[in-house]
Amino acid sequence: MSADTAIQLRGITKTYGQGALAFQALKGVDLTVGRGEFMMLVGPSGSGKTTLLSILGCVLAPTEGEGWLFGEALHRRREAELPVLRLSYIGFIFQGHNLMPALTALENVALPLRMRGFSRRAARAEAADTLAAVGLADKLDSLPEMLSGGQRQRVAVARAVAGKPPLILADEPTAALDAQSGMQVTQLLKQLTTQRGHTVVVVTHDNRIFHLADRTVHIEDGRMVPPPADH
Repeated sequence: MSADTAIQLRGITKTYGQGALAFQALKGVDLTVGRGEFMMLVGPSGSGKTTLLSILGCVLAPTEGEGWLFGEALHRRREAELPVLRLSYIGFIFQGHNLMPALTALENVALPLRMRGFSRRAARAEAADTLAAVGLADKLDSLPEMLSGGQRQRVAVARAVAGKPPLILADEPTAALDAQSGMQVTQLLKQLTTQRGHTVVVVTHDNRIFHLADRTVHIEDGRMVPPPADH
């Protein structure tokens, strides 16, 4: 694995269940993502996108195959060991923002930093700086219910990039937003991550944001496929 490679997968399969009930969600996936790349993963429902993102995010271990994340061999780790890699390397952005309703914007962003070992003061300072970077310097003490959908997703972006984890994974980050807010959030994500040198993988159905990707890869029926002819 070369120094400029963030992710490398070879022959990755993932099977759920056993025997007659077994279902193979991924069928020999090969994928390489460069450091600093902003990549979008596209495919129909049931294509294996979420399973692949879960393996990249160290949430699931593959059934077969080999995978490396910034030089760490995922296939040599037991599933119980994956949370350590996840905390060290990865920031997540979810479709529904997944903010904790009882915490302010500042507290939502600071919490995972505390879990990574930041002191309380350092976590709050980094959270405040990152929220300012996403245009929410005046919303630090706001609860999620006091924010618009676009603002909540901006908090989610700040939470993912705070502390500069090398990999950002986004699962349908624009699905709950209107077209304008979705475009703004994606543009903001690309701007921030490009400036900071993050590697980004976005799972999306939203063809309005495809043009923001450095590269778009397609998955169908558990396999990587060429893009449609009209893409």
